[in-house]
Amino acid sequence: MSKNNISFILHRPQLSENIGACARAIKNFDFNKLILINPKPIFPNDKILATSVGAKDIINQSKKYDNLEKALGKIDIVVATSARFRNKNIKHINLDDLKKINFSKKIAFLFGSEASGLSNYEISYANYTLQIPTNPNFKSLNLSHSLIIIAQYVSSLIKHKKIPFIKSKKVKLASKKDIQLMLGLCIKNLDQINFFRPKEKRPIMLENLRNIFYKMELSAKETRILSSVFASLGKKR
Repeated sequence: MSKNNISFILHRPQLSENIGACARAIKNFDFNKLILINPKPIFPNDKILATSVGAKDIINQSKKYDNLEKALGKIDIVVATSARFRNKNIKHINLDDLKKINFSKKIAFLFGSEASGLSNYEISYANYTLQIPTNPNFKSLNLSHSLIIIAQYVSSLIKHKKIPFIKSKKVKLASKKDIQLMLGLCIKNLDQINFFRPKEKRPIMLENLRNIFYKMELSAKETRILSSVFASLGKKR
């Protein structure tokens, strides 16, 4: 297990102060990977660096992307944080359930913007949704507070937990990039047969497809097989 396997993704963060505080929280628990998706403030800026205090190195080595899909290319498991229960066929977990996660894999914790959190579209990329236990009548948590709670908990798990080998070492899980390529081929073929009807329902149908494939924990071999199947179906037409 390595802390280098853990990434913290801020999706469309709104405030410079929160970005800096998140970097500080990451370094507090000896993590080092911060990823930003389309941040509202200019990144980096003086306020972000000032708020990060001694964690400027986290800011300087962070990565920025213009969309979520690009950021997940090398991630195995995505845990999306949400204060709301989603009526989706996705695994909902709490902090204690993180003990069951294999932290030898590349894990990303996904946080939504301060203004609106994560939409169902962003949630569709996740393997799990995680809700931090709070006062049920007041669930609002500051972005950096949410991150530091999870960072502290995960740090303690990695420090004390030994992961049993359940699966054969020969079985390699598909990366998010592998799944994205396979899913892209599937969607391309479905578009060619005008599957997404009516057109206004296409976004929600795509969300449902992602929910299916991203939560399956496919192996790299299984992903290659499915890609070959989708490619063959396209040729048959």
